[in-house]
Order: sequence, then structure tokens, then C-alpha cells
Amino acid sequence: MAVYTDITEDDLKRFLTEYDVGELTSYKGIAEGVENSNFLLHTTRDPLILTLYEKRVEKADLPFFLGLMQHLSGKGLSCPLPLPRRDGQLLGELSGRPAALISFLEGMWLRKPEARHCREVGRALAEMHLAGEGFEIVRPNALSLEGWKTLWAKSADRADEVETGLQDEVTAELEYLEAHWPKDLPAGVIHADLFQDNVFFLGDDLSGLIDFYFACNDLLAYDVAICLNAWCFEKDGSYNVTKGSAMLDGYASVRPLSPDEVAALPVLARGSALRFFLTRLYDWLTTPAGALVVKKDPLEYLRKLRFHRQVRSATEYGLSA
Repeated sequence: MAVYTDITEDDLKRFLTEYDVGELTSYKGIAEGVENSNFLLHTTRDPLILTLYEKRVEKADLPFFLGLMQHLSGKGLSCPLPLPRRDGQLLGELSGRPAALISFLEGMWLRKPEARHCREVGRALAEMHLAGEGFEIVRPNALSLEGWKTLWAKSADRADEVETGLQDEVTAELEYLEAHWPKDLPAGVIHADLFQDNVFFLGDDLSGLIDFYFACNDLLAYDVAICLNAWCFEKDGSYNVTKGSAMLDGYASVRPLSPDEVAALPVLARGSALRFFLTRLYDWLTTPAGALVVKKDPLEYLRKLRFHRQVRSATEYGLSA
């Protein structure tokens, strides 16, 4: 569930007077998502998305997120566009939360993506990386190596409650990644969370990318590794090399990976798997029973991490030799 802060119709109507969007006709909460409260609004002009930013999102980061969507849209990338208030600002306040109105993007996310969809995702990711060039605000990745160590410090003592031997395994993995993490690869703005529910399709055509609230500056190939983890594994945990090949080919059709990026892909995939394992593990251990948020199984990403440990070459992901 993704409505953590309720709103009243009267408060919403007052909020909308600060925008040139017509009159409110209806609104409802959106159940998907885990970070913020989202509502679908219908007005006498257009449908809109209202987002209330909850406590897990730093208010200081919002100019980056909203400005990035403006920048990417201006470069021709299909993504939601934050709407300005009458005073020109992109951010307001509603029910005690920072709030923004975002344009509505047509489409829906795929529950069972196929290789052709993965190709489109790879292409769109590369287009986003190129479109991000020239965006002047910088946001370091809070969920890279140092962030992983911080998360692990909060979970390590209880890790063996999830699986025996986990504390030693993850400690060793962190030490390996710290020693082998690449530092001189091409970098720029990355999405950092391009999972299936953040990509919309109309039929087989990709209609746009959404949810830029983990976006940051980091290695571009790391974003590719995140997508391999998010899109190219099957429900049984097996890696689908056909999907991986399609995604990598789609990406390379817009922005070919450098030889150094190709060589680093197995390590980047390990890091990506560890990042999502650690956030899931922390939530698994700390979310109270009965909470509205559905906890995600951290062991799914532990299994992916173990797969990547066995990979010796990016060709095993389906990259053309």
C-alpha cells in the first residue's frame, strides 16, 4: 500500500488553486509503490498524479528529483513531468508533507515481460543516460558502497535469523566488493531503481519511465547491472540469457558499453544484487508485524548474488562477443 498520509477533499481543492490545472472532479489513492503517498486526480482538463513525499525521502533531494524529470522530458525522454505552481515553484505542501503535481503517463507495467520488452528497456535506459548529460544538480548515490556498509551494520547481528551463516557470507562479500569495485568507468545520472513497475508499456511499445526517487550520479554500467537483476531472472531464480542478451543489445544500440564496462559487469551485478538484498533485509528485520507495507523476500537477491559470483565474463549474461 502506498497511501501513508490521507488528504481531505477541501485541503486538496485549496492545494490545486496554486496550479493552473482546472477543477477537481475526483481523486483516489494509488496502492502501488512503497516510498511515498500517491493519488490519481481527475480534473476538468487532464488526469494528474499527486505525490506526497514521506519521511524516507529527504526534502533536500526533491529539487534533484523534480529538476531531473524536467530535464529528461526536455531532452525528449518519455517520463512524468512535474507541473509548476502559479509562483513557478515545483513543490508545495499538503497535509504537512512536501507535495508535487506530476503529469499522468499512459501505460501499465508488465507482470510477465518477454525478451522483446527487455530490449526496449535496455534502449530506454541508454536513452535516459544520454539525456541526463548536462543536468547540473548532483546527487551522490547514498546506496553505494558506504551506504551498504551502513545498512549492514544495522542488520548484521540478526542476519543469521534469516539464514544460518549469512553474517559471515555477507561480510566477506562486502570486503570483496570494496576491494574490487571499479572507480574509473563512465558516470552520470542513473535511475537506480528501474524495476518492472517503473516502466510503462502500451501493448509492446514502451511508453515511458517513472519513479525517479532513487536517481543519483553513479556509474552508468551499474544501472545496466541493476536492470539485469530486475528483468532477466525468472520466478524460479534462473537467469534468462535470452532476456539478458536482448536487454544488452538494446542498450548497446544507443550507447555501446566500453571494454572496461564490459569487464566490470559481473562485479557491478554482484554489487547491485547486494544493494537490494541489504535494503530488503533491513526492512525484513525492522518492519513491525501488521504494518501496511508488504515486505519483500531478501533471499531472492541473495540467490542472484550467488549466481553472479560464478560469472566470469559478461558473455554469460548474453553480451555479444
